[in-house]
Amino acid sequence: MQGSKMKVRFALSIFLFSTLLILNAKAKTVDPYKVLGVERNASQREIQKAFHKLSLQYHPDKNKNKAAQEKFAEINNAYDILSDEEKRKNYDLYGDEKGSPGFDAGHPGNQGGYTYFTSGGPGQSQFTSRPGEWQNMGGQGSSRSFSFSFGGTGGSSSFGFGLDDIFSDFFGSSFGGGRQFGGFSGSTGSQSQSRSSSGNIRAINLQVFKKEIVEKGMTWLLFFYSPSSNRDGYESVIEEVANSMEGALKVGSINCETEASLCKELGVHRLRSPRIFVYSYKAGDKGSLIEYNEHLVAKNLKSFCRDHLPRFSKRINLNRFEFTFDAKASLPSVLLLSTKKETPIIWRVLSGMYRERLNFYDTEVHDVSDPAVKKLGVDALPAIVGWLSNGEKDVLKTGISVKDQKSSIHELSKLLDGFEKKNKMAASTRATKSHSDSAEEQIPLLSRSNFDTICGEAIPVCIIGAFRSSNARGKLESIVLDVSQKSLSRHQYSASGSRNSITYALLDAAKQSSFLSAFDKSGFKSLDKFLVAYKPKRGKFAVFAGEMTPEEVERFIGSVLNGDVQFSKTRHKPLIK
Repeated sequence: MQGSKMKVRFALSIFLFSTLLILNAKAKTVDPYKVLGVERNASQREIQKAFHKLSLQYHPDKNKNKAAQEKFAEINNAYDILSDEEKRKNYDLYGDEKGSPGFDAGHPGNQGGYTYFTSGGPGQSQFTSRPGEWQNMGGQGSSRSFSFSFGGTGGSSSFGFGLDDIFSDFFGSSFGGGRQFGGFSGSTGSQSQSRSSSGNIRAINLQVFKKEIVEKGMTWLLFFYSPSSNRDGYESVIEEVANSMEGALKVGSINCETEASLCKELGVHRLRSPRIFVYSYKAGDKGSLIEYNEHLVAKNLKSFCRDHLPRFSKRINLNRFEFTFDAKASLPSVLLLSTKKETPIIWRVLSGMYRERLNFYDTEVHDVSDPAVKKLGVDALPAIVGWLSNGEKDVLKTGISVKDQKSSIHELSKLLDGFEKKNKMAASTRATKSHSDSAEEQIPLLSRSNFDTICGEAIPVCIIGAFRSSNARGKLESIVLDVSQKSLSRHQYSASGSRNSITYALLDAAKQSSFLSAFDKSGFKSLDKFLVAYKPKRGKFAVFAGEMTPEEVERFIGSVLNGDVQFSKTRHKPLIK
């Protein structure tokens, strides 16, 4: 009985081993050059020409032969390898587009050997092998082994066995309930589950489309189909693109039979074959559906999607850039400094997500010692600098490191959320202060636009409070405002412009040195704060640089009005910048 059982197990082991040899022999026949019918030294133009000819001949929509589907998948896979210089070089050197000298029992996109798709492309049934080689399995002495895998993106099962495994099983291994046998592991259940990839693409209905897609600033790759249409190869290519652009792109499928009203509203109905669209912001601020009409190749579709990512960031020359408020003055602004010649993908994605909340800019720089970069306070690249709505600058982050696209977008989103929150708090503080200040009359800051109104020749006397620091300004403004309310000032200037009025203004001495040179050759550079009583029509002035207290300022202004202060002739007519 025992001998009979051992013979059965030995026969089964030999059968499985023979099957592997057959599969390996088949794998070696799948040569991308032979599939496209081109020589190994073929140019890219020749490869592309061959691909176009064959893809048209075997496209499932035109060729109803069952074998055409498998051939079409082979053609796409071969073109994907040979159209990419790096993959082609790796295949020529190793017989594998990944360039890995070992075997990985993995999943699509991560195989160590050459991948052959039995139907429909990535995500369908497949096996992986190294043409012309065997893997030397560590820990097995001199045992030689062959490994391959079946599985899709939803999961994979790996199988590995060597000659030593067969005999070790023969001399004592048990069947173990079907989970282990002769070094094989896995289950047939995982194979059947991996054959359909449609479950990995989110189904979109009318409510989801309007709530999560329309005008949300995110690019979507949308797959329209009807259950009766031939979808072979579509879902696997879409998933491959979605995985490579995770974080920058969202993916959805729309069944035009169950969501007929949505498809009709979007102008996508009467489907004879599946159609692929990108919800894009490339054309402007509003999102729109743009159809993909090229060959069903992951590389081409990815390029199409990248091209249709948001472009709400304005590219600027840092040496010519001076931060000013635009029409969206209520919004804070952010600037990315990087070494990239074009706006980075991550920044484009963020510019779409935050397009109604932040103004985006980006610039190319290569050296933190650049004066324009140093002026911003940046000490490492890449960096993000922000400006609050009130014009206050804030260096948000320098020396940004990128792990991967998805996590980087997530981390930078948190950074921008914090900056936006800071801006709201600053705006709230300004609103509170503005409401409080509106109850009082403010002392205006003297400028070119209001100079004639405040200190023009029609004004008998204007009192100018000059300051060189924010602290000096605050103190001076408070005192002058208090004194201006008192009766001794006769008539504080009003809109009526009475001829016997006295006016009050503040002046930024640090910025208006040429104006102050009309009164003093040095422009009072040694003074932090002082008062100038100026008589425009007569071209005379008097200066008070004593202790700045309400009492002393009141005494000075009273003396000016009573004629008890000696006035001097100005050196020239003061001009405001």
